[in-house]
Amino acid sequence: MTLIIVAIAVFGLLLIATERITNINKAAVAIFTGTLCWVLYICYGADFVLSQHPNDYSSFLQGTVATSVTVKEYIASNIFLKYVGRAAEIVLYLLATMTIVEVLDNNGCFDFLKQLLRTRSSRKMVWMLAVITFILSANLDNLTTTVMMLTMMHGVIQNRRQRMILGSVIVISANIGGALTVIGDPTNLLIWNKSAVTATNFSVALALPCLIAWALPVWWLSNMLPERVDTGWIGMPYRGDDTRLNVWQRLLMLVVGIGGLWFIPTFHNITKLSPFLGALCVLSVLWIVNEIFNRKLINVDKMIDRRVPRVLQYGIIQMMLFIVGIVLMLGVLAETGALRWLAQWCAVNIHNVWIMGIIAGTVSSVLDNFATAASFFSLYDVSMSTQGLAAAFVQNGIYWKVIAFVVPAAGNILATGSMAGLALLKMEHMHVGWYFRNVGWKVMVGAVLGLVAMFLMDWCYGTYYLA
Repeated sequence: MTLIIVAIAVFGLLLIATERITNINKAAVAIFTGTLCWVLYICYGADFVLSQHPNDYSSFLQGTVATSVTVKEYIASNIFLKYVGRAAEIVLYLLATMTIVEVLDNNGCFDFLKQLLRTRSSRKMVWMLAVITFILSANLDNLTTTVMMLTMMHGVIQNRRQRMILGSVIVISANIGGALTVIGDPTNLLIWNKSAVTATNFSVALALPCLIAWALPVWWLSNMLPERVDTGWIGMPYRGDDTRLNVWQRLLMLVVGIGGLWFIPTFHNITKLSPFLGALCVLSVLWIVNEIFNRKLINVDKMIDRRVPRVLQYGIIQMMLFIVGIVLMLGVLAETGALRWLAQWCAVNIHNVWIMGIIAGTVSSVLDNFATAASFFSLYDVSMSTQGLAAAFVQNGIYWKVIAFVVPAAGNILATGSMAGLALLKMEHMHVGWYFRNVGWKVMVGAVLGLVAMFLMDWCYGTYYLA
């Protein structure tokens, strides 16, 4: 049964990697694969529980007779819910940040960004888009930032080829910017929640590699544009009502929303509660401020006419379901012992963190970023550092940082390795071949140089071995 579950999981990952060929939504594949694997697991629950959790199951029974019902109850309450909780932490955080972005956008807090794009200088346009996207993605999730910036750019640039190049700049900046912080990417949230890294140490260690992997391809792409780009006049969006918040109100809401997200690492360090609770707290405060500033609209029908970014919501909901499916699938693989066997095999035969990073980057170029990073993160645990394994797995160990950097960086090579890249391909009707010829190989050079910089920074500590 373990072999059957592993085969189903591998086949599911294959379908996810070939989504553009099969046209089967990867969120649906992930959910179905995770569900099916757990159903098969619980059918043979007694064997798995007795082999993986004999002592805990004995304590759960408290002297009563073991039956098929008690096994299922133990799995449902003591095993399954643990992985549901891990997925829920990420999903609730994404839900909070998505809502924060929607509230800010509907109140015009990002309109000043659109006004900054009133330029025809290609270099100025490229670096403004790159820097703004990089900074926003470090605080919000990648897909939210990408869709918002692509929509903004699409309404400004008239020439399709120029949009394709600038869109590539946005995707690179969003994925690399998200890799820089523990709250900028769902996979970073995964290792932060399990206490594998701390926020400050993580960002400091990835600062130079991320800057190299971001700035070099962006500079290269800026040289592909003419000196002046074709831009259209940027009008202020109509939001369904005649009121406008003044500058200080928008600025205050922006500080509460984005500034509040910066406080989440501190909130987590002080309370030790899950980061999603801090995000929900920020959302609640922003929600209250929003209702105070828009109190004149509360009792009129115009409040419901505000523009809603449906494409953003649809993409984020797919991402949430995809994350749930992947976490559940990896959870059942861990409970069968398959991941433990694979981790031990890698420790004996590969024996090197950097080779693991190269393998993860190769997989990430064709498979989704979250699926790749979550799989590699699930192989090991922080507690393994006390079981004879190397210092690579201690808190803030090099293994977590290598995977966290390589996966999003390599995911930009074909654009199919991330939902942000897929959003670009769909919005601009781009072909993967064109993307790789003009963008992907430049991204690969930046990712390799960034990994070399990380290797040189870590060389003196000697933590690059798995065991």
